[in-house]
Amino acid sequence: MGALDEPLTKLVGDRTAKVLADSLKLRTVGDLLHHYPRRYVERGQLTSLDELEVDEHVTVLARIEKVTLIPFRGRKGDRLEVVVTDGRSRLSLVFFNQGWRQKELRAGAQGLFAGKVGVFNRSRQLVSPDYQLLDEEAGSDAAKQFAGRLIPVYGASAQMPSWKLSICVETALTKHLGDVGEPLPAELRERHDLIPLPEALELIHRPRGQADRERAQSRLRWDEAFVLQVALAQRRAADSALPAKPRGAREGGLLDAFDARLPFTLTEGQRKVSAEIAADLATEHPMHRLLQGEVGSGKTLVALRAMLAVVDAGGQAVLLAPTEVLAQQHHRSIVEMMGDLAEGGMLGGSEHATRVVLLTGSMGVATRRQALLDMACGDAGIAIGTHALIEDKVQFQDLGLVVVDEQHRFGVEQRDALRAKGEQPPHLLVMTATPIPRTVAMTVFGDLETSVLDQLPAGRSPISTHVVPALEKPNFLTRAWERVREEVAKGHQAYVVCPRIGDEEPAADPKAARKKRKAAEEDFEDLTTPDAGAESDERRPPLSVVETAEKLVKGPLGGLRVEILHGRLAPDAKDDVMRRFAAGEVDVLVATTVIEVGVNVPNSTAMVIMDADRFGVSQLHQLRGRVGRGSAPGLCLLVSDMPGASAARARLDAVAGTLDGFELSRIDLEQRREGDVLGQAQSGVKSSLKVLSVLEDEEVILTARTEATRLVAEDPDLAAHPELRTALESLLDEDRAAYMEKG
Repeated sequence: MGALDEPLTKLVGDRTAKVLADSLKLRTVGDLLHHYPRRYVERGQLTSLDELEVDEHVTVLARIEKVTLIPFRGRKGDRLEVVVTDGRSRLSLVFFNQGWRQKELRAGAQGLFAGKVGVFNRSRQLVSPDYQLLDEEAGSDAAKQFAGRLIPVYGASAQMPSWKLSICVETALTKHLGDVGEPLPAELRERHDLIPLPEALELIHRPRGQADRERAQSRLRWDEAFVLQVALAQRRAADSALPAKPRGAREGGLLDAFDARLPFTLTEGQRKVSAEIAADLATEHPMHRLLQGEVGSGKTLVALRAMLAVVDAGGQAVLLAPTEVLAQQHHRSIVEMMGDLAEGGMLGGSEHATRVVLLTGSMGVATRRQALLDMACGDAGIAIGTHALIEDKVQFQDLGLVVVDEQHRFGVEQRDALRAKGEQPPHLLVMTATPIPRTVAMTVFGDLETSVLDQLPAGRSPISTHVVPALEKPNFLTRAWERVREEVAKGHQAYVVCPRIGDEEPAADPKAARKKRKAAEEDFEDLTTPDAGAESDERRPPLSVVETAEKLVKGPLGGLRVEILHGRLAPDAKDDVMRRFAAGEVDVLVATTVIEVGVNVPNSTAMVIMDADRFGVSQLHQLRGRVGRGSAPGLCLLVSDMPGASAARARLDAVAGTLDGFELSRIDLEQRREGDVLGQAQSGVKSSLKVLSVLEDEEVILTARTEATRLVAEDPDLAAHPELRTALESLLDEDRAAYMEKG
């Protein structure tokens, strides 16, 4: 075991090590050295107290303005109130029965104060905060430690304030800086003018000025980008070395017959991406391609053409969907598009036809057995289903292509389990309707080649989006329901989306209730995710499908045919509702985000999203993509109780302001923690990226990708780079495997 892998107990003692492990997940010397400061302050540069958020744990540098000892009335005890200032605003520090602190907390002194921001009598305060005075005359350790340089402010906890953490880091630097290895090859450091890693670690923790900090961050960005890109380059190299059967379409076969029946012309983007996929399918190595595209850009059609080409070549294709609703929708739409080409071996089927089967976990025994038989004997050229396709009992005669829809819902292990069902590795096409900025795609999906569909097919109608401030202007909400009735009167249909189902049993423990909501299949993500916005903590419970539908039927939408849809309905009930909605037998569908992706009802023209501020920007964009799919224009109304000046309303205004999914994706990611971009929200794993920004550091990521690809081509096992291999093993250790699995 290397010195950096030593447990912190040897460095700081059992008690402090336990606090570091429990509160900050720092367990080794290496963990501590790579726990970088969140920001820095200069002596005399006081923290802006205006920017403090309630309930946030903060460390501020401020000057003591006033100290007052206030005895309690009618009982023993007192309250020491210390007012600190940044020169403009003030913050109260409150200590109960600690009057002795007057001797050291004197007006005029500067100090670091750490605690959780609360509110009392409409004023912000810290109750019993930790503090460290920076008064030179007092000769404090902190004053000496930070003399003449920037003061690092670390991500800390109530048990471990920033300056105590800084003392631990100082100890680690003093004892172990010489043990730090060098993962980057020397020639790479020289090419890009990067300082050695030990120097970078010292400067990130002990900068004398901004120039030191920038030099350190520049080097550490490279470490994070390069090690990750090496991991992805190794995976690409391993995948491309595998053998695969070429699966080119044959002239006059199933694909040609399908294309001849299309009632429209493919867009230029669809033709271009189809050509990229066809070229990949024709090679003797497996395709690994990510197809991302705007809502309604025609990804399913492109994927179907690839599947038909594989069937032409004698193979089988599988489409894996994350939910039963989406799997059923794909099955219906593909069978409808193919017509008698989907009736292989059946009376009336075309001579070129194959069979298209559906497999989900809730299917009846007889139907399921027949689907399994059709796949195993090869009669089914195309299989569509959910996770049920991954089960051991599912077999194929000759699996040639795996298509994974909504890739972010699946991990690498899941898609690989399906690919393992082929005699040789099948080709792989993964799709997402969530637009991803280029650098994020290279970082999160860096083991895949990328194709982008950003052109909407002809005939798609524009969607107008408006924010409905329900509390400020209740008449706007009244008008929203009138617009829904007007659309129905024109012969169209509408969605109403709510964040919660509403049939949950009451739970005494709020955490248990949240856990149960999260566990509900196919529905809204946990409302505590960063997407949902921090403003929701003190608010009423989110609106539910069951209660909202009931109120609408009795109120503004009385007389219309209203149905509900959510993940806890029985599969047959879900399928029945969607069939009747698609057939026009339902006017208004009140649903959870189970309809977020894949649902295609061209006659739906209006959508009202209740509590829209509780959804993420990209999720709202996905939802509104369910309307305007036909010739009539779409309308999306975002209903919110949040005030106009709030961050939540700013998110909604951004959605209303553009239909560009890539721009909205960037806005969404800018408002979220970097770890969430990389799968932390899904995996619960601490992100390995601390300095690198996948949105801002495009040049570093691009260059690191090129360098990593070159190095892996020359030394696939990193035999000549043992320190890099060690860094890679640290990234891909058991605790962080989910990071590479992308959710």
